[in-house]
Amino acid sequence: MMVKINVGGCASFVKETEYKNYLEKALQAFDVLEAENGAGNDFLGWKHLPSQTPESLVKECEDIRDDWKAKGIDLVVVIGIGGSYLGAKCAVEALSHSFAKELRKAGTPDVVFAGNNLSEDYAAELIDLMKERNTACVVISKSGTTTEPAVAFRIVKQHIEETYGKAEASSRIVAVTDAHKGALKTLSTQEAYRTFVVPDNVGGRFSVLTPVGLLPIVLAGFDIRAMLEGAAEEEKALSCRCESNPAVEYAAMRNLLHTEYGKAIEILVSFNPKFQYLGEWWKQLYGESEGKDTKGIYPASVIYTTDLHSLGQFVQDGARNMFETVVTVENSNRCVTIGSDAQNLDQLNYLAGKHVEHCNAMAQLGTKLAHIDGGVPQLEISVERINEKTLGAIFYFFEFACGISAYVLGVNPFNQPGVEAYKKNMFALLEKPGFEEQTKAIKARLGK
Repeated sequence: MMVKINVGGCASFVKETEYKNYLEKALQAFDVLEAENGAGNDFLGWKHLPSQTPESLVKECEDIRDDWKAKGIDLVVVIGIGGSYLGAKCAVEALSHSFAKELRKAGTPDVVFAGNNLSEDYAAELIDLMKERNTACVVISKSGTTTEPAVAFRIVKQHIEETYGKAEASSRIVAVTDAHKGALKTLSTQEAYRTFVVPDNVGGRFSVLTPVGLLPIVLAGFDIRAMLEGAAEEEKALSCRCESNPAVEYAAMRNLLHTEYGKAIEILVSFNPKFQYLGEWWKQLYGESEGKDTKGIYPASVIYTTDLHSLGQFVQDGARNMFETVVTVENSNRCVTIGSDAQNLDQLNYLAGKHVEHCNAMAQLGTKLAHIDGGVPQLEISVERINEKTLGAIFYFFEFACGISAYVLGVNPFNQPGVEAYKKNMFALLEKPGFEEQTKAIKARLGK
């Protein structure tokens, strides 16, 4: 099993009989997920993506990579918001050299993300970058009318067409969209863009192993075959109906801590900065899946040891309404040892000859003991190292566990009824056609 779990850091906080009870609840939720007869069961296409993704789709992604490499493209702008960018962003950040932009290796384009905000400064600076680089674009949207990505795509499309001409632009823009309908699908047909399909039965936050995530990841130079292989191994491992299933254990313990002990906040922790965007992806997955019907565990994320010097005080001694889930990487991919120094002014010679990762591991263990002593239960999710294969397994693990956990909580994991509220207000304030009455009402409310 590629993803392992240790719930021992919660043992002093819960009763064994209660945990057994919640394991049974999680197994019942597992049955619902496997039988595909629960709420939202028309959005379960993600479950078998790892084992059923056709070779032809992988090859199509690789063909785009090879075609753009032949054109000398060194900048790919990926446009999307929410699940349409967070999975790919997570993978690119986790798998890239930490200083990739400074090293600028030839042959692999830089992948940057747009359409996830409405900042004018960001848009202007993106234009600055595109003017200096050989640019292509992947636009990801089922509808093509979601405001943030639609605004970004209009800007990027205009730049590409003005710079390279409309005919060449059609070979530099790829759309990942609905199979049959929507503004982006219509435009793609008109302009002869190459397209990939967002499956109807896969929601955005579960879409990282569709072309939504796979295409940007392969364009960034990474091995999506290995990623799918790791996810497929995890898919098989998590199909076991047993109390030792890590997804069942995770769902059981987090719901026990929340429901019986009032732990309203879950902090996803990593001691590796490469997993910063794993936290961002995970927050959307769990926040949007469970935060409804006035229920849910609030998802937060930190990177230790960095955030121990900012949030550590609060976690150690603040309100006792939280627990931590630590994603542990057992082995680093690189080796750096600490040298000795004749003066020893920093008093670190006692560490001479030790690996930096040894210090990191001891910081992690010390933090675990301190936080448990301070009243913070801790779960641990572990993988051997960071690579495409283990990242695929992590993606699938959290997705599968999310489905189980939400059913234990008693909510539909696959809808998001609350997402539209801000959009209606925004459209009214922007005076979008069709929102005239809402515009009048909201202006009256604001006294304008």
